[in-house]
Amino acid sequence: MKKNILEIQSNKEIAHEIFELKLKGEFKKEEFIPGKFLHIKCSDNIHPLLRRPMSICDISDDEKQMTVLYRVEGSGTKLLQKKSIGDFLDVLAPLGTAYDLDIRAGEKIFLVGGGIGVPPLYYLGKELKKRGGIIKSFLGFSNRADSFYINEFKDLGEVEIATVDGSLGHKGFVTDKINLDFDALYSCGPTPMFKTLQTLIPEDKRAYIAMEERMGCGIGACLACVCKPNSKYFPNKGYFRACKEGPVFKLHDLEF
Repeated sequence: MKKNILEIQSNKEIAHEIFELKLKGEFKKEEFIPGKFLHIKCSDNIHPLLRRPMSICDISDDEKQMTVLYRVEGSGTKLLQKKSIGDFLDVLAPLGTAYDLDIRAGEKIFLVGGGIGVPPLYYLGKELKKRGGIIKSFLGFSNRADSFYINEFKDLGEVEIATVDGSLGHKGFVTDKINLDFDALYSCGPTPMFKTLQTLIPEDKRAYIAMEERMGCGIGACLACVCKPNSKYFPNKGYFRACKEGPVFKLHDLEF
């Protein structure tokens, strides 16, 4: 982890209250592995006091531009929304654990994302495709207006869309479309989605999730982002910290 001062190259709305933020800097992909996150200071003063954790959506091939997608919903992201091209952001990165990228060429890979959990799966999918993975993405949104990056995911492979109101793709939840015809599954999104995946996917299948938890420090000190371990596998374990032992876990390693 190190402190980075990054320059904003663009900051635009791409869906309802979903913004695409492009940052200029120098990034080494071997450090910024998919699943790791950024801790962004959203203002130039003391308010808000805490940084905001955000996943990495993409890093350019020349390793000089990073893309982050965020939803405007609180005081920090409302301030971030007002940032302009040429402004600078104070960013701690990279933080947390990463997805397991150890796959074989030709393996079937499922990417399962819900809402603002979709962005990190794009960067992950690009990296897994480079390794020869056959990518199929399952993307869930509330409605058509909230959907984003569908064409980008189509560049990776087949895409299935679900919206709660049925305004785009399947009416219902993205988990309605999941089957077991995969070699490895990677997911990011809300906790109810993970609970459903646990009921659908046997424990002997390779499946990984990235938790979306509120965080304070981002480095494991404040214990604001704890997750309950599955007592079957961790009988004497206290709690995991999503920012330190996570945000990436095996699907069945947590209890929800």
